[in-house]
Amino acid sequence: MPPLLRATPPRARSASRALQGHHRHAAAAAVTGINRPGARQFLSSTACPRDNGASTSTSSTINLGNTALPRPPQSPPLLSATTTPITKLSSRPATTTETQARWSSTAAADEKPKMYTTSFAFFEALWDAGVEHVFVNLGSDHPSIIEAMVKGAREKKDHFPRIITCPNEMVAMSMADGYARLTNKPQAVIVHVDVGTQGLGAAVHNASAGRAPVLVFAGISPITQDGEMRGSRTEFIHWIQDVPDQKQIVAQYCRYAAELKTGANVKQMVNRALQFARSDPQGPVYLCGSREVMEAEIEPYQVKQDQWEPVELGGLPSGAVRKIAAALAGAKEPLLVTGYAGRNQAVPGALVELANTVKGLRVLDTGGSDMCFPADHPGWLGLRYGVEDAVRTADTIIVLDCDVPWIPTQCKPKEDAKVFHIDVDPLKQVMPLHYIPAQHRYRADALASVEQITALLKSDEGLKAQLTGEESEKRWTALQESYKQRLESIATRSRPLDNGEFGTTHLCAKLKEMCPKDTLWAIEAVTNTLFVHDGIQPTIPGQWINCGGGGLGWSGGGALGIKLATDHEARRKGEKGKFVVQIVGDGTYLFSVPGSVYWISKRYNIPVLTIVLNNKGWNAPRKSLLLVHPDGLGSKATNEEINISFDPVPDYAGIAKAAAGGDLHAARVDKAADLERILKEAIEAVQGGQTAVVDCKVAMGC
Repeated sequence: MPPLLRATPPRARSASRALQGHHRHAAAAAVTGINRPGARQFLSSTACPRDNGASTSTSSTINLGNTALPRPPQSPPLLSATTTPITKLSSRPATTTETQARWSSTAAADEKPKMYTTSFAFFEALWDAGVEHVFVNLGSDHPSIIEAMVKGAREKKDHFPRIITCPNEMVAMSMADGYARLTNKPQAVIVHVDVGTQGLGAAVHNASAGRAPVLVFAGISPITQDGEMRGSRTEFIHWIQDVPDQKQIVAQYCRYAAELKTGANVKQMVNRALQFARSDPQGPVYLCGSREVMEAEIEPYQVKQDQWEPVELGGLPSGAVRKIAAALAGAKEPLLVTGYAGRNQAVPGALVELANTVKGLRVLDTGGSDMCFPADHPGWLGLRYGVEDAVRTADTIIVLDCDVPWIPTQCKPKEDAKVFHIDVDPLKQVMPLHYIPAQHRYRADALASVEQITALLKSDEGLKAQLTGEESEKRWTALQESYKQRLESIATRSRPLDNGEFGTTHLCAKLKEMCPKDTLWAIEAVTNTLFVHDGIQPTIPGQWINCGGGGLGWSGGGALGIKLATDHEARRKGEKGKFVVQIVGDGTYLFSVPGSVYWISKRYNIPVLTIVLNNKGWNAPRKSLLLVHPDGLGSKATNEEINISFDPVPDYAGIAKAAAGGDLHAARVDKAADLERILKEAIEAVQGGQTAVVDCKVAMGC
């Protein structure tokens, strides 16, 4: 544990040492007296001795309801911070004097409590660790959290996290996810006990699969019920929301999950959690704490922040570098398959350098989580979900930071292919079933590994000789020709249909043409994702961010988080944030809780352009059905019969406009002839500071 930089008065240190066991916890958490008759009153950990040996404490008032609460008939004595150490609790009944001491205070009315609580230290720890936004959905477990927020806003302006109110937990977590995915900076979310934690479900899955460093904090039901400590149970719901182990709700999706049991080490616990979140494989972490623990008053302290940096991965062993470089140099059809290596925005450029060195190397993106390889390079194979002919024909394959390089029942390498797997998590430790036929596996950093391989290929004379000459030039020429044919095929598919309708590829090609070149794309198009990628053809690192997992509804909050991040980071440099476009399927749009998304957009002035791909329902289930029962009854059934139809079609843009209180640009388009005009109006609205939602009726399969 790092040394603490404390400024603790001798009297406070002495008092601290005097507290033992449960009573130390109780005294540290106890609130000061209340001056109002009928309200419960507590001794404070900030009590100081009078000259006559009695104790005086600072005071504060907490309203626990409109009705006076009865004193418990028997109460163990509550220790003040000046009480002599004890090692054993007495079982004798409390005396009248002790009971009175527990419920009253003789403090002067004008004295004020320090209110440096666990909660306030929690926020300080977040800020010091670089967390500048906290996305919150508050409840009965958060009185001290709310007090800390107000205190921070008043006393630590510009040195305290900005609080973003989110009416839904899915949206809160997705905003944090989007922000973290763009910046690679950890974010934080606060939700309400077990039910709020459950509300995060799909979003925590997305952050885990998408490797987004997000810290989630939730309160837990108070751990006392008779007023023993500040924060003790005061509401009916505190019994209903008391569960055996709250953190287990999401623990299997988290890199770390723990309960805060004292305020004394809250900053170390926050930093430990963030260290897990930021170390590869990155992902969400979860902390929870009772009201009593979060209410505890503690001595202000700091930790040495430079002692809590994430664990760093190294590169490949030297022998591995030579094996892989030799295999690439001797390959006739080399292939690199990746999925999320582009999270490090230096990786796409490094892969381009490798592809220029190994002429003929093709690069396949298998999940679209991030922009991993630019579409303007002839080695680009586009985005395909584990099905691509190049996998079947390649003789050397490098799998780089990828979860699903191919789907064996649909597509797999030939038997004699050489497969090398380089990953921050090659064993996929959270996946019970995962294996690929790799001859060699390495836990290593993607950027460092690619740079090592490229450097050896350029410096070793024998390898250089293999990479030059007639065969190499033939591969380069063939690669350029296949790339040209690929682009021509996409262009053909992107044309409007003869009946005046248009498909997703045409729509996205138009968007790319009309939006700023450095637009950030938040994508959750499900069955249309391939068409979206072909139409946009991203080329800038960090430009394309797809939902990391399968918890539909990410992109609403995700787009807001991305826009919030780009604006915030740009302001530091005196610049303007980038244009952000969300492209989402109609079914997924409903999952995104648009009522919350567009209220937040309006409340915090976060303008984004949302494109809803309206194909009248869920089409992913039909695809799944046909893969298993291609000739079954469902293959010939209507969408209504298999219960995937959205007919009558909701007014998607209207839902958003209502949530924004009417201040939102809403439009609908179903003809190619109107598309350019309607997109132009929507883009201008967003550039003017108003969010826009365009409901686009798209044809299937293009």
